[in-house]
Amino acid sequence: MLIETGMRKGEAVPLKWIDIDLDNHFITIDETLDFTAKNKEELFCDTNREWQEHNKGILGDRYYHDLDLVLCREDGNFMPKSSLFNAFSRILQRCDLPSLPIHSLRHTCAVLLLESGADMKFVQEQLGHGSIQITSDVYAHISGKIQKSNIDRFEKFTEEIFE
Repeated sequence: MLIETGMRKGEAVPLKWIDIDLDNHFITIDETLDFTAKNKEELFCDTNREWQEHNKGILGDRYYHDLDLVLCREDGNFMPKSSLFNAFSRILQRCDLPSLPIHSLRHTCAVLLLESGADMKFVQEQLGHGSIQITSDVYAHISGKIQKSNIDRFEKFTEEIFE
């Protein structure tokens, strides 16, 4: 989910089922999780659903029904940062890939969007950057494929001018 959307880990953890519109392929991200919160009221700032429903039935009142999180522990409580990091590390190990920070998934999403031809404004909005300048400064120069594509377009354009 992180690589497909570019969302930050703090945006993925508080994601609720109500935030996901499967019919329109749209996710609303309007909260982030404060991993340093001291109580449940401070948690939120600006897997599998069947598995969750099963656990809700078994745990009853001990399940954190009120949170309604997509990514959560067995009891419905939020997933700590370490669980996300550990799960990502295990996936990389199973695939015999080098260790990477989980934030690299966000960068990968941005580069893939740009390489697919998405314009910079769309990528900025997708990543939630405050300005297009941030997106451009961080991502526009890091892909050889983007550079080659831009050079090829320029060469084609200039060839058409001189024909």
